[in-house]
Amino acid sequence: MSRQWPSNHLRGLYVITDSSLLSDDQQLLQGVAAAIDGGARVVQYRDKSSDQQKRLRQSKALLQLCRERHVPLLINDDLSLAATVGADGVHLGRGDVSLQAARAQLGEQAIIGLSCYNQLNLAEQAQCDGADYVAFGRFFSSHTKPQATSVERGLLAQAKQKIQLPIVAIGGITPQNGGALVAAGVEMLAVVHGVFSSPDIQTAAQKYKQLFAE
Repeated sequence: MSRQWPSNHLRGLYVITDSSLLSDDQQLLQGVAAAIDGGARVVQYRDKSSDQQKRLRQSKALLQLCRERHVPLLINDDLSLAATVGADGVHLGRGDVSLQAARAQLGEQAIIGLSCYNQLNLAEQAQCDGADYVAFGRFFSSHTKPQATSVERGLLAQAKQKIQLPIVAIGGITPQNGGALVAAGVEMLAVVHGVFSSPDIQTAAQKYKQLFAE
C-alpha cells in the first residue's frame, strides 16, 4: 500500500471521468468537485482522445482540485501522463505497460491498480507484483464498456480468500445493485455514468457513499 495514502482511503466510491459526460474543462472540474463533495474517495481521469494538450491541461487542473480536497487522482492507462503531472497513481489494463514498469517510474508511494476483468489469476499475479488494488468487472450491463466480459458475483468470494488487496468492482453499478457487492466484500465501487450522468452529481455520489455506511 502506498505510504502517502492510508489503506482505509481505498474504500468507498471510486469515480471515473468520461469526456462524453464532462465535455469541457469547466464541466469536468465542477463535476469531479461535486462527486468528491458527495463522498468520492478516489478519482480516475479517463480520456481516450488523442488530444494530448487537453489531456495534460485537464489532468493538471484535476490534480490541483484533488489535492485541495485530499483525494488521490489516478490516470487511466497513461503512465507517461501520470508521471508528467505528478498524479497519485495510475490504473492499468490489458495491453498497458507492466506493473513493475509503472512502479519503477512512479515510485513506491504511487497507487497502482490493475484491471483483472473476470480472471482471478490476474489478480493473484498483480498482488505478487505489488499492486495497491485489483478491479473486477463488468458486473452489470455497462454504458461505458457494453462489450466487456461479464463477471459472476461468485468470483468475489474466491477473490476474498486469495487476495489481501482492496478489491474494486466496476460495470453498471447503481445504488440499487451496489449494496450486494459491498456485502460480498468489495472495498470500492467504481462508477462512471451512475454519478456523472446525473443532473445532481453530488447527490448521486452520496447514494453510493451510503452503501458503505450501511
